[in-house]
Amino acid sequence: MKHILSAEQFDRATVDSLLKEAQKFEGVRNNSMKGKILASLFYEPSTRTRLSFESAFLRLGGNVITMEDGKSSSQSKGETLEDSIRMVSGYADGIVMRHAEVGAAQRAASVSSIPIINAGDGNMGEHPTQALLDLYTIQKEIGHVENLHVAFVGNIKYYRSPRSLTRLLALYNNVKISFVSSPEMGVDEETKQYLESRGVLIEETEDLEDCIGSVDVLYQTRIAKEWIPSNEEYEKQKGRYALSSALVDSMKEGSVVMHPLPRIDEIAEDIDDSPKAAYFRQAANAVPMRMALLKHTLS
Repeated sequence: MKHILSAEQFDRATVDSLLKEAQKFEGVRNNSMKGKILASLFYEPSTRTRLSFESAFLRLGGNVITMEDGKSSSQSKGETLEDSIRMVSGYADGIVMRHAEVGAAQRAASVSSIPIINAGDGNMGEHPTQALLDLYTIQKEIGHVENLHVAFVGNIKYYRSPRSLTRLLALYNNVKISFVSSPEMGVDEETKQYLESRGVLIEETEDLEDCIGSVDVLYQTRIAKEWIPSNEEYEKQKGRYALSSALVDSMKEGSVVMHPLPRIDEIAEDIDDSPKAAYFRQAANAVPMRMALLKHTLS
């Protein structure tokens, strides 16, 4: 597996292996990547993804060279993505890349002589490494990945994280997925067809109370103003599925709330102290999972 571009490229055995490896990397530092260089290319803003990848590689004893945004690259001078990747391929042993365009990771992989890891490509693209750390979080919090009811809430159409996580969940048995959103923010047909072809039970609803009492995982999302086509649509959608402490209290015992972050106003801050609030633990899980993935890809 030279490049990590899509959650669809993983099989069950590989995912299970990565989950086990991530557990071994909890609190660990070693020199397994000593002498190797990771290029961190972020054409879009990022806090958690960029820093957790860089932290993961440094904890493996490697070195990191980084580009914080597209304005600081030769893209601002008109250089194509393909030419940039050809050049960086000569400077590093692997590239982690985030880009605003859907399919940018595949374009990069088509010309790269070193592994490309997709750290998010476009609002309707994919984020496979987020999906892996999300699955790792579910395993740690719930204790298993099969026999689950997972609800994705809010902005499903314009959000790459749920799109990737659903594809990993489809590898496991007896998983039910609820999509809770307005019709304008609903799940895309391609994802629905993918899940149905793999026997995943899915439901769509506009009312969170239809499923909140039965879910094991409530995966909240941000309406993401930068991804919504118009300000009018954003104003219509924002705050529609904001979680209150009362709603979280109505969830069953042992269930959790997840969120890829950043959050704005879709999760009330007084939920943070609830044992069901897993989103900050989820963010921390990025480091061991990305350590496992980097070692798997660059060894």
